[in-house]
Formats: sequence, C-alpha cells, structure tokens
Amino acid sequence: MATPPRPHHPVRIVGLDHVVLRCASFEATMAFYVDVLGCTLERELPELGLHQLRAGSALIDLVPVGGKLGGTEPPDPERANMAHFCLRIDAPDWNALAAHLRGHDLEFDPPDTRYGADGHGLSVYITDPEGNVVELKGGPDGPAD
Repeated sequence: MATPPRPHHPVRIVGLDHVVLRCASFEATMAFYVDVLGCTLERELPELGLHQLRAGSALIDLVPVGGKLGGTEPPDPERANMAHFCLRIDAPDWNALAAHLRGHDLEFDPPDTRYGADGHGLSVYITDPEGNVVELKGGPDGPAD
C-alpha cells in the first residue's frame, strides 16, 4: 500500500534526475545508450571525463574509468552496487521494440507486468555493455495485484 505524500517534508522527490555509470568500455556503452535506447548527447566536460546523455526528463552520465570522475578500477560485475535502473518509455510497440533489441544482439525475456512509479505496466530487462541492468517500462496498464 502506498504511503500518502508528506506535504511538509523538506524533501519532495518528483522523479529521477540522473544516474552516473562508470564505464570500462566507454565507446560501446555510449553506443548502447545512443543507438539502442535513443538517448542524445546533451553535454560533455572532457576535463572531468563527464558525458551526459538526455534520457527523457532525466540524464544518464557516463564517466570513463581512468578519467577524473571514473576512478582507476573498472566496475566489477560480480559486485554490483545497483540491481537495475528503470527508464519509463512512452507507448511502446512491443513487437517493434523486440525486433530493435534483437537487431542489437540483446537478450531479454518477453514483456511482463511490473509495478513502478506510475503503476503497473509491461517492461523488459536488458543489460548494457558494462553489466548494468536496464528496465524499459511502458505506461500504466490499469490496476493489477
């Protein structure tokens, strides 16, 4: 059961702002988010090794390992610090999306109904070149248990 909003709480979250992903395979990861998911490059700060991609109303920041922000050790897929993150997608044609993902040699299970910020909806999980799991979730399908 959802907790009602706390009107006088000093922190009022309205949505996902950004996630930062450390990249051992920067070029492949950039291509994944731009070519597969359709993100656009919004801003780069080469002196920091920061590449910010627009993902709807949020940003996905890519920082290459070895850069000022990326640290020196690559991410360890055996010790993930995040289970997954979810990108809300608009009115997906699931057959066309499946064909697109297969065209990029991505494996995924058929869409399944899952609960998210705007209710139940169909989603699929895919994995980026760094081993991060990305959920692609459509809009609400109505009430479900």
